[in-house]
Amino acid sequence: MNGSATFPAPGGRLELLSASELSRTLDRLASQVLESVPDSRELLLLGIPTRGVALARVLAQRLEAIAGHPIAHGSLDPTFHRDDLERVGTRLVEATDLPVSLDDRPVVLVDDVIFTGRTVRAALEALQAWGRPRRVLLLAMVDRGHRELPIQPDFCGRVVPTSRQETIQLCLRDVDGEEGVFLLRPA
Repeated sequence: MNGSATFPAPGGRLELLSASELSRTLDRLASQVLESVPDSRELLLLGIPTRGVALARVLAQRLEAIAGHPIAHGSLDPTFHRDDLERVGTRLVEATDLPVSLDDRPVVLVDDVIFTGRTVRAALEALQAWGRPRRVLLLAMVDRGHRELPIQPDFCGRVVPTSRQETIQLCLRDVDGEEGVFLLRPA
């Protein structure tokens, strides 16, 4: 956390990563992803809706700038594979977008926040319906704890212990008009 950060009041918002800190974190994550694959031309980033899709797009741009060639990226919606819909509720399903076959490719699942691990479990199950990747890695901008399944990110921007009532918000300029990572407390 920032050195000057104070705990937000109920209903408050605390900046965990400023725009410049988020930018440095994205650069670090992009470098770590590139170091993990033998051939970046085979890499496929798949964002998990909703915010993971925008994050995958931003990471693909950063990876392209470093690698010097386009990085395939798309989205994978795991909604129909969830085992906790009655608890988390439903949202509109987004179309899965696979720009290339995922067979025998390194695939990086991208999500903004990892919490219980159930979304990632559902994404892994959904992924199997589309093919057989050579390797599947997980990138999360924030790990907030409270895991219910033994799933851990391979790449993580920041670990932020939270209460179950708090939430994490990733803001990206193209989507939100601002950038940063914020902790939100319930009112």
